[in-house]
This record gives sequence, structure tokens and C-alpha cells, in this order.
Amino acid sequence: MAAPDPVSLAQDLIRCPSVTPRDEGALGVLELALNGLGFTCHRLHFTAEGEAPVDNLYARFGTAAPNFCFAGHTDVVPPGDENQWRSPPFAAAIRDGVLYGRGAADMKSAVAAFVAAAARHIGKGPFDGSISLLITGDEEGRAINGTPKMLGWLTERGERIDHCVVGEPTSAAASGDTLKIGRRGSMNFQIRVAGTQGHVAYPHQALNPIPILARLITRLNEDPLDSGNAHFEPSTLAFTSADVGNPATNVVPGEAKARFNIRFNDMHTPETLLRRVETAIAEVRGQMGGEITLGSHVSGVSFLTAPGPFTGCIADAVEKVTGKKPAFSTGGGTSDARFIKDHCPVVELGLPNATMHKVDECMPVAEIERLTDIYEAVLQTYFTTRP
Repeated sequence: MAAPDPVSLAQDLIRCPSVTPRDEGALGVLELALNGLGFTCHRLHFTAEGEAPVDNLYARFGTAAPNFCFAGHTDVVPPGDENQWRSPPFAAAIRDGVLYGRGAADMKSAVAAFVAAAARHIGKGPFDGSISLLITGDEEGRAINGTPKMLGWLTERGERIDHCVVGEPTSAAASGDTLKIGRRGSMNFQIRVAGTQGHVAYPHQALNPIPILARLITRLNEDPLDSGNAHFEPSTLAFTSADVGNPATNVVPGEAKARFNIRFNDMHTPETLLRRVETAIAEVRGQMGGEITLGSHVSGVSFLTAPGPFTGCIADAVEKVTGKKPAFSTGGGTSDARFIKDHCPVVELGLPNATMHKVDECMPVAEIERLTDIYEAVLQTYFTTRP
């Protein structure tokens, strides 16, 4: 079977309105193409209490080691007001050499490039190893029923991934200009300060939680978390809300709430960050009183795939196509690489990200073709050098 055209395949995927957690036929499009190339495909359905079921796909060509995996997702964020789009968000229109549609950047075009590059490599003849694709429909949501459970399924059946490239849109100006070799972790916190409600004319008979919360916010922002290191920028703490919910002008409220997020590098763990916040709470409570309760949730921990043979292999492949080495980076948000890093070395390499999640999300056709060439070079270099 001839290698599929990555742009046409990207259009077919975009035409499936697979807003998380719906599949709407996207994985069927991939499965049809991969079956024709000789991949063994597994459709994996996972659900959890209170969550919508999610459809996922694992496909593998070959049985020998090493197993090189392309990982990504076919789910997309909602398009928003479709009237704001110059063409329907799921029409996959091409105008002036640019593909428009939800998923054009994040990341259906990269998934199409996975398939086209794998087909080209397979078409060159036998090679020692395997190529696999791990594709989820749950990346843009809570990421509960996708990649983590797929990796668990692989472990249970004794199947190993040796190295992985995630196709998130990590590049800045052109495909391949940036290689993500790690990511900061993300931890969300919720604070509730309980005081004593009262009349504003008699504030001494109340305990106002607002100054307590304000002092705590100030305390948490006083000292930087760190100054960064050789591979990571400084960790950040950002408050996202401070709420009282008091409609009255003559009542001291009984509680105040706030939320904040910490994006942290590998100088911290969720445990050390939790202790840092708890220490600040204890100090403010000791100074001002009130009851302060804390909740937290870890979205992902920081990780680093240290520069070495694997990252060098990927960088060499990029240079063969673009003439330039990619910049190594650990910036940006979280991705499913945070789960894969517990199973094998992983990097992220994809399209430019300027329009991801935006109205009129789009990608120049030339960038999709360039990324396909890069992925093909990655496979050739990987199975030649075997890092």
C-alpha cells in the first residue's frame, strides 16, 4: 500500500468533530490507514466512575525490539463560537496553502504525519525493530481514561516501549525548531479561610477572613520558589481566583476562598511544595487566627530526558531535514509525556503552536509536509543508530 498523503489524512481527521471525549470516527480513520500498512491495531475503551467513556488506539508494526512509539491524541478542544471562524471548524478547508480547522495544529496534522512517515519507512524494506502508535481521545480533558490506562494495559500484556516521540505542537516558528526534553510539573491548590460573620459597624465582634486571605496571598508571593537551573526556567506561583461571594455591603463575610497554581521544575516535588504552602498557612494562622483549610491536586510532576544518545538521535534527524539543530526546551504546559516518562525516554517534537486552541486554528501545508519528512528521518536515524 502506498504511503498516505499526510495533508489529506489530516483533513479526514479534522472532519471528525472529536471534541473530548467524543471520537466521532477519528480513530476509525487511523485504524483503516494503519491496517492497510500491516499494523496490528487494538481499540481500547476505558471509563471511570463519573467520567464519559473514552476510545483509544494502540497500533504496532512488527514484534521485535526496539519498539519506537509515536504518541499523540485525536481529541480536540471545543471550537467556540463557530460564527467567528472564516470557514467551519471541522470542514478542513485549505486556502492559500494553509489548512484550517480544529486540530490542524493540536494535533491531528502531527498524527497524520506519524502515519505517513511510518508508511514511508516501512516501504523501504525490512528493519530491525517495531514502530507503534499510541493515540488517545482523552488528552484535552482530565487525561484519566487515555494514555495512563493504555500504558497500564501495555504493562499487563508485557509489551514495552523503548523510546517515544510525542507529537504535541512544540515548535515556535517552524517545524522542528524546538525539541521538548522535559516539562515542568503542575499543582493546583484551593484555600478556604473561615472567619466569623458580623456587622460592618461592629468589626471587633467578627473575624474578617479577607485580611487573613490577603496576608496569605502576600506571604506565598513574597519569596521566589527558585531561580531555575541549567535545563529549567524558574518555577512560578500564580493565583487564579480570590472569591468572597458577599452581595451585602453591611456584612463582614464568614469565609473567603482562593485558588492558585504552581508550575514547578525538577528542584521541587509535590511533597516539598505542599510543605512550603502548609508552613505559610501555619505562620499566617498564628499571626491572625481563623480556620484555614487547604486542598491540592497534582496534574503532573516535572521530568527531564537528559541530553544524550536519544535526544542526539532526534536532533540529528531534524538537522538532516531542516539544516538546523533544534533548541532544547522544557517550557510550556503539561502533556501526556508526563505519563510516558515513567515507561521510557520521551521527547516532544511537533508543529508550530501559534494557533493552537484559537479561532481559525490552522497550519501551512508545507509545515505538515516538513514534519512528515522529519518523522521519516527520525525513524531512519533511530533504527540505524539504535541509541
